[in-house]
Amino acid sequence: MSIYQLKSRFQSLLRPAVKKLYQWGVTANQVTLVALILSVLLGLFLSLPDTPVILFWLIPPWMLLRMALNAIDGMLAREFGQQSHLGAYLNELADVVADSALMLPFVFLAGVAPMLPLALIFFAFLTEFTGVLGLMVGASRRYDGPMGKSDRAFGLGLLACLVAAQMINPSWLNGCLSVMLFLTMITVIHRVRRGLEEVASAKKDCL
Repeated sequence: MSIYQLKSRFQSLLRPAVKKLYQWGVTANQVTLVALILSVLLGLFLSLPDTPVILFWLIPPWMLLRMALNAIDGMLAREFGQQSHLGAYLNELADVVADSALMLPFVFLAGVAPMLPLALIFFAFLTEFTGVLGLMVGASRRYDGPMGKSDRAFGLGLLACLVAAQMINPSWLNGCLSVMLFLTMITVIHRVRRGLEEVASAKKDCL
């Protein structure tokens, strides 16, 4: 199970806005770059020394808005003929860079074991890389959970709420990050396994 499975419903809600953006001349690549730049700026801002934890309230609404922007750029590309090779590169690279930037502030929280969010950044990157590798072996781009991009955004947004409200101590925060890290590792394995199963099934159907 993954929050990604709700994507089609989310897209239906966004479709009127996407049509309006297209009419205004907004392109998919522009949306991708805006989401990337704002994510990096927010991540760096919250990583500054002595940043008040109350500012972590900025993360949850931005995570939701970023998910909307990610859906919008894909809809502009697919439904309005804006697909391009550059867009494919931007879409994948922007996601992993933005994810890293938004996880970075957790490294500097008092009492947090820095290696946990850093490891989460690494395995989040590996998760998306593994998903793209499905295309290289003849499978589809894999979005399997349990800790895909949308799930990580939800998890980090929830942790940010708890941090901002000072409702979680460092020990519990380390525990939650450890669980997210473990589930991200499992996601890497799932994407490899299901990609291979998809290829094997396709070969069997051809026989």
